[in-house]
Amino acid sequence: MIKRIKHSLEYLVDKSSRNKTSEAEENLLNSFALNEYQNSDWDETSMGNSNQVSQNIYENIQLRIGKKKSFNPYVKYMAAASILFLVGLGIFYKPNVTAEKQLSFKTSDIPKSIELSDGSKIYLAANSLFQYPEKFQGGERKVSLLKGNAFFEVAKDKKHPFIISSGEIKTRVVGTSFHIQLSKSKCEVIVVTGKVNVSGKGQSVDVVPNEEALFTAQKLSKQMADKSFLVNWYNTDVTLNQTTLKQVITILQYKYGVSFQYNNEHVLATPLTVFIKKDASLENVLEQINYITNLKFKVYGEIVKVN
Repeated sequence: MIKRIKHSLEYLVDKSSRNKTSEAEENLLNSFALNEYQNSDWDETSMGNSNQVSQNIYENIQLRIGKKKSFNPYVKYMAAASILFLVGLGIFYKPNVTAEKQLSFKTSDIPKSIELSDGSKIYLAANSLFQYPEKFQGGERKVSLLKGNAFFEVAKDKKHPFIISSGEIKTRVVGTSFHIQLSKSKCEVIVVTGKVNVSGKGQSVDVVPNEEALFTAQKLSKQMADKSFLVNWYNTDVTLNQTTLKQVITILQYKYGVSFQYNNEHVLATPLTVFIKKDASLENVLEQINYITNLKFKVYGEIVKVN
């Protein structure tokens, strides 16, 4: 009976790899793989989150095969279940290592910075949340931007890649500087120096200075970046000469983690010159804009209304 099941499974997998399976056969494979995966005895302490592991396996294989051929979703469950099978046989062994102690860095109404154990510096926008280990261990330096925006100055270390998770994408570097801007609808990675790899949902792009990666609506693309974004606003005084109110608002949104509401879009074309000190409060910058434009900006928590 076992031989018959094994023969049938191999036959269906082979048939699926050649895109020859019917919808019913594909559903059978999906059901079988998911059942094996869900009934497996998974140790999250030593092996991590099972859903995340299976998703990472799936995305890594997709990146390797590219668009040359299709890849069926059931494989990610079979791959994760295979790890458990090998663990049970003693073939796959992961030595016990001390889990990295995770710390959180949260900002309120003004940007702040922090230096990590490897010398990397993170400049966090207002109303943002960043997670990082007390000390990096293993072959990769992993951190997470959970909310808001940040500017990264990553210490160079070719042997230990620096990886940032932000929403549904991962940014991988060895030493460079760049912005990551995370919101509910999109995530942007704007490169200032060096080279950055951005990946997510089976997609991957390499980004160099003056370019940005944009992830929105489950799609990852690359485009030229706005030149005014190619500085560290959080640690540098910024002068915006003869620009538009729209440009100023965009930078204030990223620096202070707020959103703007206005009834008349025509005000966005208002020309002005603004000086923003690196440690200025949002209220001080808005007072300057109010004086120049005769508009009225008022802060309500994380929302700024323009009257």
